[in-house]
Amino acid sequence: MASRSPGSNPGGRDVLRLLAVGDVYAGIGRRALKRLLPELRQELDLDLVVVNGENSAGGRGISLRTARDLRDAGADVITTGNHIWSQPDASQVLDDPDLRVIRPINFPDPAPGQGYLQIPVRGKTVTVIDAQGRIFLDPLDDPFRAIDTTLLTLDHSPADGDRPIVLVEIHAEATSEKQAMGWFLAGRVSAVWGTHTHVPTADVRILPGGTGYVTDLGMTGAYESIIGASVNETLQRFLTQRPMRMRAPEDGLALLNAVLFEIEFATGACLSARRIDRFDASRIDGDDDSHRSTHS
Repeated sequence: MASRSPGSNPGGRDVLRLLAVGDVYAGIGRRALKRLLPELRQELDLDLVVVNGENSAGGRGISLRTARDLRDAGADVITTGNHIWSQPDASQVLDDPDLRVIRPINFPDPAPGQGYLQIPVRGKTVTVIDAQGRIFLDPLDDPFRAIDTTLLTLDHSPADGDRPIVLVEIHAEATSEKQAMGWFLAGRVSAVWGTHTHVPTADVRILPGGTGYVTDLGMTGAYESIIGASVNETLQRFLTQRPMRMRAPEDGLALLNAVLFEIEFATGACLSARRIDRFDASRIDGDDDSHRSTHS
């Protein structure tokens, strides 16, 4: 797989450098994003950052306050998923154009907000589409047909070329459904990435036709947790089979999971993709480095 070091261009081509960041989970995740993202923007010379924020409010949903936290940390676009309606001010979040929060495009009409966003990046229109899978989740409208219809109706300027830059997030439980979406869109969009499981996958690749792909970005939240939530409370839920509130640890080691996609402006093709995984130990007493090994 092609990759490049910060500051270089693959083959001297003009590329968009996009960082897609995994689900931000609760306050510890928001703090990690706030600390790590400004450094990553500079180090990786990023043009665009897309962050999933559907668990940013206490591990369930997104609020006006947490959406603002993500934007202030450096998120250019905020995607969501099945927990979008969990906070009482969700409709206000979606209606605020400055927050740039989108919800899955395949929610039945009428639904507040929108399922895609178009923003200018270095003179070219970039489209971000959010969709939700249906396996083991609520039975929404067909995400494949919803995206298909959207691709036919998107507005693009002549400067965007024959193949505009389109980025798709598929928020889904089943790895098969996410992989199916990648192959469904191969050669038609610039990148497809999955979210929702909070566990990063090792299948970053370029699909035929120049579509960057990964099954799941992972998450931004507590490292010593079970998909972001407290280990002890989550274990008790499994052991007792009783419903319990899943709370995130307030302190400790936090991890940011993301993937860097490099997309050629002229063709809309993804030239390289690689994982970017970083620890934030700012809230650890003694700043212990003993278990902080990861790749970037």
